Amino acid sequence: MSKIIILFFSLSFFNVFAQSKATIQGEIKSSEKENLVGSGILIQSNNQSFYSLSDSLGSFSSKLEPGIIHLQVNALGYLEKKISFELKKDTLLSIILEKDTSILNEVVVANTKKSGITTLSGGKLSFNLKELSSVPTVLGTTDIIKLLQLTPGVQNSGDANGYLYVRGGDPGHNAILYSGTPVYGMSHLLGIFPFYNTDHIQQVEFDKSSSNAKYGGRLSSTTLLIPNKKLPSEFAIQGNVGILASQLNFAIPVTEKTGIYISGRKTYIDEIVAPILKSGSKNNDVQDMKYGFSDGNFTLISQISKKNLFSVDAFVSGDELKIRDNNLALKTGLKWSNFTISPTLVTTFSPKVSMSNSVYFSQYSNDLNMEQATIQFEVSSYVKDFGFTNAVQYSIKNIPFESGFQYVYHDLQPQKVNVENLTTTNNASQNSLINANEASIFTSVKPKLSNNITAELGLRINYYTSGSQDSYLHFQPRVLLNYFANEKYSFYGSYNKQYQYLSLITTSSVGIPTDFWIASSDGIKPQSSDEFSIGSNQNISRNWTSSIGGFYRSMKDLLEYPYGVTQFNETTTLKNDLLVGKGQAYGIEMMLRKSNGRFTGWLSYTLSWSDRNFDELNNGNTYFAKYDRRHNLSVVGMYDLNSKWNFGITQIFSSGNRFTMPTSWYFINNNPVKEYSGYNNAQMPNYIRTDISVNYFFLKTNKKESALNFSIYNTFNIANPIYVVLNVQVNENKDSVIVKQEEKVLYRILPSISWRFKF
Repeated sequence: MSKIIILFFSLSFFNVFAQSKATIQGEIKSSEKENLVGSGILIQSNNQSFYSLSDSLGSFSSKLEPGIIHLQVNALGYLEKKISFELKKDTLLSIILEKDTSILNEVVVANTKKSGITTLSGGKLSFNLKELSSVPTVLGTTDIIKLLQLTPGVQNSGDANGYLYVRGGDPGHNAILYSGTPVYGMSHLLGIFPFYNTDHIQQVEFDKSSSNAKYGGRLSSTTLLIPNKKLPSEFAIQGNVGILASQLNFAIPVTEKTGIYISGRKTYIDEIVAPILKSGSKNNDVQDMKYGFSDGNFTLISQISKKNLFSVDAFVSGDELKIRDNNLALKTGLKWSNFTISPTLVTTFSPKVSMSNSVYFSQYSNDLNMEQATIQFEVSSYVKDFGFTNAVQYSIKNIPFESGFQYVYHDLQPQKVNVENLTTTNNASQNSLINANEASIFTSVKPKLSNNITAELGLRINYYTSGSQDSYLHFQPRVLLNYFANEKYSFYGSYNKQYQYLSLITTSSVGIPTDFWIASSDGIKPQSSDEFSIGSNQNISRNWTSSIGGFYRSMKDLLEYPYGVTQFNETTTLKNDLLVGKGQAYGIEMMLRKSNGRFTGWLSYTLSWSDRNFDELNNGNTYFAKYDRRHNLSVVGMYDLNSKWNFGITQIFSSGNRFTMPTSWYFINNNPVKEYSGYNNAQMPNYIRTDISVNYFFLKTNKKESALNFSIYNTFNIANPIYVVLNVQVNENKDSVIVKQEEKVLYRILPSISWRFKF
């Protein structure tokens, strides 16, 4: 099947390219041999000019008439390089850019700064986390999820929530891949702590549309977390020590061709903060609540031969929350954890052909245990993936291709419920297990249709089966066209078809991880979506860039679970409990970014709509989705005062999320009854938050660093409620009701201090 797809794309575009032309293929790297993503390439040939950008591997390709070629390559933080040569046949270039340095009064000032955010083709974004360390966060370490929420098309989820909501989708519609391995548990408690140790991650790539045919299984975005892939040349330690958590990272060269990276983090809320709260508080709830988490990362890199690079990436995390209330005779424990591991072998056969093969295992589980008086209640769930991925990059008629095969075995336990009466033998339990197989082949091609038009075309074919009755074969085309008008203006348009076989069922309005995953089985259909997007990127000047775009997404077979943590009934099944409906989302996205100079940052704005339609909800009428937030505005600023001080600020404004509010009350047999006018008929207050941070550097070089970070989350102490409670009071005659709306706020101003070091 893969060969048929390759032949199809080859024949489709073969006639577009004249045989007399020759191809220039190049890769752009820094002097430290790092791929320079999003570098600008200006090509002048036969009195014509062409402009393009390097891709996520730092590569570019162009087909031109033979003759004298002039190349001009630019990347922020690096010296411009110009190359001229005569093109006679297909040519392979390797371009090394040197860092931009200035020499003044015998003091060498090296500008190693790169762009914190780089725009790739089709509006995709690449993040250099090191250059975004000044963006304020609670712990003084970069938070990837919160960074993504500051970009266009991503809804701000508010406090007490660590999920992503992208282009009107649900939280489970987003794929987060750590070294190509899916991670199913996506946040620590209430979204307060950064979920990933950013010191271990080299780069983040964010695609709001999942336009690459290599990735599938989600309706919305794909976030690639790429660990360090550069062999460590010497032993190094870096970390961060804060008042709530600390982290430590080691780079260890084993041999000249082998090295490892080890990272770890841990909170000590219970050991340090909890005793302080307990000593000054009379609130039993505070005294009897405990929470902690730890996580770790491991990467092994080995250049086992000139053409073979072997690596192993692993990630593990564990969280535990305990609550005890003696007044209610209640004990509650909640645990959730992740574990992933993925060995990968990359083989380079020639400059034009390379192949990667990887196997992976991913597991996410959560367990809730509640004991009150004589009743013990347990709910647990897990999802396990055993997978294999093959990908080959090659060229046919000098047209870049990538094709491959993927297989994954899904093992899920959506909900295992056990209710036990400790004083009698009246016990009950319910369990559901799902096993599924998913195989796919994919092919993507990047032809150049004309001097100014390039394309990224892909096709993904999925075969999914669960049990003896549920099987699906789906074709998922991906089309992306790029038009480079000149070196200042470029335009794109895309269409993507997606299917999703594993769905996240949310059971809580805040970020308490009692949610569970369910696979398409027992008549539950896969979710699907069709998305169209258009946009434009503008290089206003060397320092300023902007982008504007729009999108429309239609979604079918969406799932809704209208119950709480669990709906326990011996006769019910998940198929009966889940509601099935459809939805749509559309909007406009804008971004203005400054990427060079003492002051850097960006302004992001999204105007969007998202609605749902379920026959069983709102009398079958269309209603606003929970996270239909009309306006999302983010302003991020970072300022380097001098070599010792830099400052960061974020200003966030977004419309409130939706919820269902009773509109009237009446009495039946002296009992108050509430009446609703519509589903999600009310809206929370607008969300407003200002964060600031200050970094003071005791020492800062390429190899050594020592700095104090002062951060204030929600600087102006604005009350942003996470949910609303209705306080109902009935008079003595039971003939009138007074309803007061109480807005519950989790936290307001949160100052923090941390010490960051590297040596």
